[in-house]
Amino acid sequence: MPQRPNIHFTASRGTRAQAAFATLCARYTSVPAEKADVIVALGGDGFMLQTLHATQELDLPVYGMNRGTVGFLMNAYAEDDLLARLAEAEEEIIHPLSMRAETKDGEIHHALAINEVSLLRAGPQAAKLCISVDGRKRMDELVCDGALLSTPAGSTAYNYSAHGPILPIGADVLALTAVAAFRPRRWRGALLPKTATVRFDVLEPDKRPVMAEADSRSVANVQSVEISSDLSIAHRILFDPGHGLEERLIREQFV
Repeated sequence: MPQRPNIHFTASRGTRAQAAFATLCARYTSVPAEKADVIVALGGDGFMLQTLHATQELDLPVYGMNRGTVGFLMNAYAEDDLLARLAEAEEEIIHPLSMRAETKDGEIHHALAINEVSLLRAGPQAAKLCISVDGRKRMDELVCDGALLSTPAGSTAYNYSAHGPILPIGADVLALTAVAAFRPRRWRGALLPKTATVRFDVLEPDKRPVMAEADSRSVANVQSVEISSDLSIAHRILFDPGHGLEERLIREQFV
């Protein structure tokens, strides 16, 4: 990165983010994303995910500053020393999941997910899911509120709330986690190779409708969902030294 990089600032619609955007643009100047060396995103984790998805074709590093709530993917906000922080930042590479969802009417939907792909019941009754890994059926019937497949970067989000494991950022595994499993009642999920292709088939889709979500991008009335890592896409996230994802993932397990 150049000593004085061209910065593209972007911000969520929140009041704090917009105020920070105005202040930083006036102080450091913002260039169009196509002419930038780095993107500075102001907001929370949800906005960081939006920014990564929106700029993935540019192959630019993204440095987030927290103007939201949790800010797991963000750095602390400060108006001073931004150029020095960018120069010293450490880069993490994240590969997203690719989702292929087929609905009951035969439509095919594709989406990418940096955190997780989840299937959730969309009616009053529990979902029934059949799970296959790399073409081999592994579970004939999971009765649950849902299930999700998470990347290491997303393992502290919905996956952790569903009692899934926190994964080290460099781990070549994905977390398959049940959401409120009823049968098998004690099944809590599985760790799978990063190269695995996971398929969910929805059983009784008319009686027990299911929706699929890839980073909050929803597809209703799915009958099957296939998920795999897309190693052709590399998201570049910048963190202040000593505060990268590896450290954050470890720290989360001791709070």
